Amino acid sequence: MTQATVLITGAGSGLGRALARRYASAGYAVCCADIRLDRAQETLALLGGDPHFALACDIGDDAAMAALHDALIARWPTLDVLVNNAGVASGGSLIDAPMDEWHWMLNLNLLGVVRGCRLFAPAMRARGAGQIINVASFAGLAGAPGIMSYGVAKAGVVALSEALRAELHPRGVRVSVVCPSFFRTNLTENFRGSAKMHGVANRLMDSARASADDIAAAVFAQAKAGTFLILPTTAERWRWRLKRFLPDVYFRQLLALTGQRAPEVSR
Repeated sequence: MTQATVLITGAGSGLGRALARRYASAGYAVCCADIRLDRAQETLALLGGDPHFALACDIGDDAAMAALHDALIARWPTLDVLVNNAGVASGGSLIDAPMDEWHWMLNLNLLGVVRGCRLFAPAMRARGAGQIINVASFAGLAGAPGIMSYGVAKAGVVALSEALRAELHPRGVRVSVVCPSFFRTNLTENFRGSAKMHGVANRLMDSARASADDIAAAVFAQAKAGTFLILPTTAERWRWRLKRFLPDVYFRQLLALTGQRAPEVSR
């Protein structure tokens, strides 16, 4: 098969669907994978059917991911781009988040990415070509309060991507990690945690200027250019630079932005 191929998890809605449309418009054959097959098939219909196809997949289950891998390689001899996009959302503090939320979040948002990389990276490495795009979040860089399990899981995706980049670069495989902030999508549909943070997240997404299509266009362009850390929302680019070069200033601004104040220090 000479047509370039891409697998996108979570392709049934939101950013995953927007990425599927963007890659298809660039001439890629797209495998739309989603835990809800009906939604993946809706995306497939938007793409126009063949050579694209849809598969059901639960990124939180080892056997389901292995089945996805087997079904894909039975159809395509090679996979050129893997987009580990599927994920869930949560909000709350370390103290408030129960352990079952931590297990749920880490299994899906971190280990779901690990599963995808472990299954599809070996063939890319052996072939000496391919690209892995892991969708994290600016929450994984921000160190912000109130999104503890989500932020930690996404920080894990960033760290995984950094290490994987170093491992695969000598073998000709590119790795990118995407860290957007809020944009208009349905990420909070399966939200767990604080009702207050759920409301905050919904308000921030509703008021965001960027759409899923905007983010998908930025991800596609920057991934094609070989960018490792993709920050597709404008404000986060300068916030990331501020955190790197003036971390104390960033921390004070973070507290102010989240309505907190540093405690007074006795002298």
